[in-house]
Amino acid sequence: MVRCGAAVLRKYSNFIDDLRVYVRGGTGGMGYPNLGGEGGRGGDVWFVARERTTLKSIREKYPQKRFVAGTGANSSVKALKGEKGKDCEVHVPLGISVVDDDGKQIGELNAAGERFLAARGGLGGSLATNFLPCKGQRRTVHLDLKLIADVGLVGFPNAGKSSLLSKISHAKPEIANYAFTTIQPELGKIMYADYKQISVADLPGLIEGAHANKGMGHKFLKHVERTKQLLLVVDISGFQLSMKTQFRTAFETILLLTKELELYKEELVTKPALLAINKMDLPCAKDNLDELMTQLENPQDFFHLLEEEMIPENTLEFREVIPVSTYTGEGIEELKTCLRKSIDEQAEHVNKEYQKKKLLLLQASK
Repeated sequence: MVRCGAAVLRKYSNFIDDLRVYVRGGTGGMGYPNLGGEGGRGGDVWFVARERTTLKSIREKYPQKRFVAGTGANSSVKALKGEKGKDCEVHVPLGISVVDDDGKQIGELNAAGERFLAARGGLGGSLATNFLPCKGQRRTVHLDLKLIADVGLVGFPNAGKSSLLSKISHAKPEIANYAFTTIQPELGKIMYADYKQISVADLPGLIEGAHANKGMGHKFLKHVERTKQLLLVVDISGFQLSMKTQFRTAFETILLLTKELELYKEELVTKPALLAINKMDLPCAKDNLDELMTQLENPQDFFHLLEEEMIPENTLEFREVIPVSTYTGEGIEELKTCLRKSIDEQAEHVNKEYQKKKLLLLQASK
């Protein structure tokens, strides 16, 4: 039986993946009616993607969560056209979606250096405005973080995802014996001999009902959206969250994880996926693995034994199934090789599709 203490849940609040901020463009400068002078435009508010930036650091540095650009300079005899107000640049993490108060996504920042105009400055006073300045754009927006990684580790609590991440990468996640071992997403990088790197995100453990936002469902599931591939991590001996919940075999665990992904967003189950069967050092692990492999070959043959609500509309097609043990190190190198192969194949496929589209556009232009 595993318990999730209040202290663990409180610690999750240290990781912030949504921040509501107020932005306002600068007011324009006054015009000069006598000489037809034009006031300077107000400054703009920009969100700029930067590495090693977190939403938590933004909240700590700017507790008011208000970002206002500078006012444009007034027109004068010495300078008939006033200078533009100072822009306000807010450094945000990579993987940010900018969402308005109506829930509509209005921008995205995925790579370092990308910029998004959050609030435009007002026009300076001129003949068109009767020489009166205009106020800048103002609004409240949400900075919604979705972790970007090549591979996302998906599994129920205590499946061994944190231990696996520490074995295959240089990450050092917290590892302990309680239900939500991972209380915030952890990002690690697998380093290969030819200097190729693959980023792997350990996403916090799901529970049944996560798609309906049970537990911390949506906080966890939304990070899966930005990963290129999925690596499901399953305990070969099965899983039980507590004495009050039902025990699930490894096969049932795979179906439930698939169902949670599918119910949250159907496209998630179309991502390339691999399966790591963990804890192969446990007694009876090999017998359990033989049974599981039989079930995975023709999963539909076993659906009649399960509750209807457990069965996903579409089952995940795993590119590879790799038995591992984070305790003994069994299968770890093979897993790293399989991840590399799968990522390379996906990149090659994407490149071929891009070249095909480029050729079609070229032919159409002729």
